[in-house]
Amino acid sequence: MAQAKKGDRVQIAFTGKLEDGTIFDSTNPEGGECGCDDCDCEEGPMELVIGEGEFFAGIEDALVGMAAGEKKTVVIPAGEAFGEYDEEIVFTIDRDQLPADISPEVGQELELTDEEDQVFVMTVAEVNDHGVVLDANHPLAGENLIFELELVAIQ
Repeated sequence: MAQAKKGDRVQIAFTGKLEDGTIFDSTNPEGGECGCDDCDCEEGPMELVIGEGEFFAGIEDALVGMAAGEKKTVVIPAGEAFGEYDEEIVFTIDRDQLPADISPEVGQELELTDEEDQVFVMTVAEVNDHGVVLDANHPLAGENLIFELELVAIQ
């Protein structure tokens, strides 16, 4: 049976979970939903070329040597996924720094632009009398990611 190698185009099915079992992504949504808070998961296998950096390096490396139909569980440490959680990029701004038409709510994502027109996505972490606490960490920063993989096909 053929085994996947770097440069092969493959189809994979996966479910990505956090250590507490929370599903954050899946190619196998049941009834159209996988259990994510905001489901934007793929429906059906994902296609990628092993070694081209289309997915986490640890996932692509794990696919090498697998045969179609084989399953594997892979843990991607936080530092190799979305990075460690960085307290230094959590900060408070005064409410008057936001446009008047925005009513910030915890969990809301805001796009802020700096003087050089770079766009940064921030999550509202807290709203209080003093201002709005914004978190520039990726929502999965600091999390080890567990992927249950299946190599569906080698093309």
